[in-house]
Amino acid sequence: MEQAATYSATDTLRNGRVVQIRALRREDESELLQDFEQGSTESLHRRFFAVKRHFSEEEKDFLFHADFITNVVLLAIIDEGARQVIAGGVRYVLTAPRAAELAFSVLDRYHDQGIGSVLIRHIVALARQAGLKTLTAEVLPENLPMLKILQRSGLPVSTSHDSQVVHLTLKLS
Repeated sequence: MEQAATYSATDTLRNGRVVQIRALRREDESELLQDFEQGSTESLHRRFFAVKRHFSEEEKDFLFHADFITNVVLLAIIDEGARQVIAGGVRYVLTAPRAAELAFSVLDRYHDQGIGSVLIRHIVALARQAGLKTLTAEVLPENLPMLKILQRSGLPVSTSHDSQVVHLTLKLS
């Protein structure tokens, strides 16, 4: 999907700060790796269900390179003085026709600013353009910020639980 691969938009956070939402680029890999290496134990556990700071080449290929058809990644970029930094990201990966799994993370220092909500809004728009009908997410029960973002997405959400994970399905149509 060419539009996803070149996606770029601006949005405004709750505090009035402007954020750029754009497609993942190959040159983002080193900054993203550094972000994971420096992320808090809690944030890494919430994102990967384990504290994962280092990745195999196969994992790097999946995480940091998107084909924008079966694997779509958007990043939130914030101006920090003279440089731009990646504040968070969201991805969907196709799991079945018209369905994909959703995951996102926001760097610790940017929590509670509305970045997750902005990312969800933009990835949902791309998912709809791609003809998707549902997005699913598996979330740790203690990851209340992500559960709240998904529940408040404005989309119909169905939820089920097992002993370790909350399964959410967001209906796009």
